[in-house]
Amino acid sequence: MMKFSYFPGCTLKTRGAALDRCGRAAAEALGFALEELPEWQCCGAVYPNARDEIATRLSSVRALMAARDAGTELVTLCSACHHVIKRVNGDIRRDEDIRAKVNNYLKPEAPYAGEAEALHYLEVLRDRVGFDAVKQKVAAPLAGMKIGAYYGCLLLRPSKELAFDDPENPSVMEDLIRALGAEPVVYAMRNECCGGYVTIENPDYAKKQAQRIVDNAKALGAECLITACPLCMYNLRANTDGSLPVYYFTELLAKALGVDGEEAKQA
Repeated sequence: MMKFSYFPGCTLKTRGAALDRCGRAAAEALGFALEELPEWQCCGAVYPNARDEIATRLSSVRALMAARDAGTELVTLCSACHHVIKRVNGDIRRDEDIRAKVNNYLKPEAPYAGEAEALHYLEVLRDRVGFDAVKQKVAAPLAGMKIGAYYGCLLLRPSKELAFDDPENPSVMEDLIRALGAEPVVYAMRNECCGGYVTIENPDYAKKQAQRIVDNAKALGAECLITACPLCMYNLRANTDGSLPVYYFTELLAKALGVDGEEAKQA
């Protein structure tokens, strides 16, 4: 069985529990193990752009070091956590000054130089499990469903650093949708910002932007949306007219694999 170190992040223990719960259940059904790090802290939620901001990088580095020491890759489900951890890992690999300051502060037994690999759960499905293998495990195909994938900002950009998918024409979630037996709906705003980060400061803009995404997906025939981001989930549910259901991608994955409902809740 493939094993990965797993960083759930704060939101997946609270409002985003379905993303975590169904992801764990689906992983078990697909034959890989997510071993939650025994001690983890908030990733910081927002990537620190200042080169001299060391403190807010430390929790990400601790998680990466734990994965390295366990001899595993580090997997995240939350788009924001993945964004922060992946970019911090890149900082450690490329920037000698940041690397030295982090190691001087943490004083690890073995200095960390970016040896761990940070993966999003979707990358595990695509690059480690394979969508053909996912399709073979589907017990309840989502036949007839027309699903729009909503990527948002954090999974795709900056594209050179995250190297997740084509930032202008991503396909990983559409490929997953096909593997689950449903029809992906490709619409123009699937990789545009939902306005989530300005929800408090400028709620009118956030509502306008989120509704534009929903309207665009509906116009192309989508019956629901899926996302990997708890912040996007909030915005697309709370700041729209509610005419289009929004799910975490792991919810539909678990359903197609036959591990939704009570089994997923207990996972």
